[in-house]
Amino acid sequence: MTITSLDDLIRSAVASPSSPKLAIARSGDIFVLEAAMQAYSAGLLEPVLIGDQNITRRIAHDLSLDISSLRCIHLPDDEAAVREAVRMYREGEAALIMKGAVSTSTLLKAVLDKTSGVPPQGILSHVTVFENPASGKLMLLSDAAVNIRPNLQRKVEILRNALNVARALGMTVPRAAMLAATEKVNYPAMPATLDADLIARMGQEGAFGDALVGGPMALDLALSAQAATSKGFQSPVAGNADILITPDIESGNVLFKSLNTLLSLDVAGVVVGSSVPIVVPSRGDSAHSKLLSMALAVHLTTTS
Repeated sequence: MTITSLDDLIRSAVASPSSPKLAIARSGDIFVLEAAMQAYSAGLLEPVLIGDQNITRRIAHDLSLDISSLRCIHLPDDEAAVREAVRMYREGEAALIMKGAVSTSTLLKAVLDKTSGVPPQGILSHVTVFENPASGKLMLLSDAAVNIRPNLQRKVEILRNALNVARALGMTVPRAAMLAATEKVNYPAMPATLDADLIARMGQEGAFGDALVGGPMALDLALSAQAATSKGFQSPVAGNADILITPDIESGNVLFKSLNTLLSLDVAGVVVGSSVPIVVPSRGDSAHSKLLSMALAVHLTTTS
């Protein structure tokens, strides 16, 4: 199924032949629990609530949510809760993992544990899916949450992960923009420009399969054909990017936060790069964005 909107993600997840189990560590979060129950009611998935069940039940009561039919596991400790979520996935008791009231680092540490975690298939990176407010087209952003200051090789893997998600959404020849502050290589003052140029050259040589990769380019060049024309910048990606790859977590996080705060956009985001897409919502995400993130994870699971 080709996904052309965020609502398509929900339709795809509902159409899945099975309702996968989602292990939530920890479940005592208002927006996470509300979104999980919305997903459950819509038939997207079946949540497993891991954490302090006194807090979870109190939140459910306050929100008038009936969790009596769900599996609830009382583990008040953060690390114990995330270990249980990972164990459930490893042993086939859950198909998905979601971050609740724990830090992203605590969850990913358990996922990456060499003895009890989930072996990565490359590196982990965060991918955000959103609708361009100007054109309405679906776009991807990476990495706003995991890799702090990626080197050249990590940027290559971040791009590969984003391309995999784009193809799962039905983009046959995705166009990726390697973002920087300028379209000219300025090294050593701006190392990101050299990385972007090298990765774009790799794309031209076929390193990423059926994909178009351009860079370095500023955000306006990636999104606006008019800006590219006025600056005399030529690239098959310019003005029509499907994927925005940021040079570091700071620029990625600022761009991500501008989507859901300045523009009030709903977004869907998951951490990819292992055998299980991990739902890692931002604390500032709305309940609907969390629902969309769960739908994205279900879609990726069913299309892998």
